[in-house]
Amino acid sequence: MTETNDTEAELTAYCGLYCGDCLRYRSKVTASARDLMSELKAVQFDRYAEVKSASVKELENYKGCCQILDAIANLRCDTPCRSGGDGCLQPCEIKSCVQVKKLAGCWECGEFEECGSFEFFRPFHGDNAKENLRKIKEYGLNSWARHRGKFYSWL
Repeated sequence: MTETNDTEAELTAYCGLYCGDCLRYRSKVTASARDLMSELKAVQFDRYAEVKSASVKELENYKGCCQILDAIANLRCDTPCRSGGDGCLQPCEIKSCVQVKKLAGCWECGEFEECGSFEFFRPFHGDNAKENLRKIKEYGLNSWARHRGKFYSWL
């Protein structure tokens, strides 16, 4: 899918990550979990699982399964951070810093290479955010995204 320049800039987080690549951003996974939960409730599957667990032992874990589906459904993010969202599910030190410094993003900060604020998402993103920041500096906010690296470290 090719993004327009306005969308490309809007989907670029302050930290250099691209929200459009995030598993949580307008996610089919989170929507599917929500839809499955609704369907299970509509047919009162909890009652079925309770009775059927006598012969299908895995259904004894139905309540835990629902808790996991609910957690997945609640991960959904519909608004990129540059548009007012909070994709990190917690206060973001990077977002606060950029806003205090009145910058468009970390790519405008001369200290991003040494900045320790990126450490909290290293398990998910490795060094991708800083690599993207370098690409934003090189190609500009409206045309960097086609050069971006992988979003998650395990992909």
